Amino acid sequence: MRDHPRDGAAAPGSPESPTAPEVWTGRATNRAQWLLACAGAACLALGIELGFEPESAGGVAPLIMSMIGCIAAGLLMLYGTLAFVHVAVRVDHEALEVRCGHIGLPRRRILLAHVVGADFAPRVTPRQWGGWGYRWRPEKGTAVVVRRGEALVLRLGDGRSFTVTVDDAEAAVRVIRDRLLPQPGRADKA
Repeated sequence: MRDHPRDGAAAPGSPESPTAPEVWTGRATNRAQWLLACAGAACLALGIELGFEPESAGGVAPLIMSMIGCIAAGLLMLYGTLAFVHVAVRVDHEALEVRCGHIGLPRRRILLAHVVGADFAPRVTPRQWGGWGYRWRPEKGTAVVVRRGEALVLRLGDGRSFTVTVDDAEAAVRVIRDRLLPQPGRADKA
């Protein structure tokens, strides 16, 4: 059930407006990262297999170091890739929320009250941000990059920016801009 303004009319750009959906959701997926996850699983399996090997001619210490190294590398690769296989973005009347991977971590929630603008970026690449994942660059801001392609760029009130690659980013920009219009009870930033 929706709450309606007391004056009986929905302001344009408000969540009650027929042009803005109550909640906008989008996602982006990178299937190529499944290959890296398989490599991580193989490293993990090799580390476990080494634990069942009889003592080699080199001694126990090198075997244990190899086993620990393979298990650690495998776990890091698995987490690093599975956490960024996909991203889910949700925009409601008060915030934008980004959740990464299957368990939703890392997660970022940005209140729309802290957003001064939203822009569409037609082509964002992992190379621009130094790779896939949750990235920070002093000259660019923060980003969640799971694949190359279109992205949503938020300009925040403190001068920073936040970029996230997501399918149908143009629709997200429209929804956010619609919500950023002056609304009753919200101070104008002009």
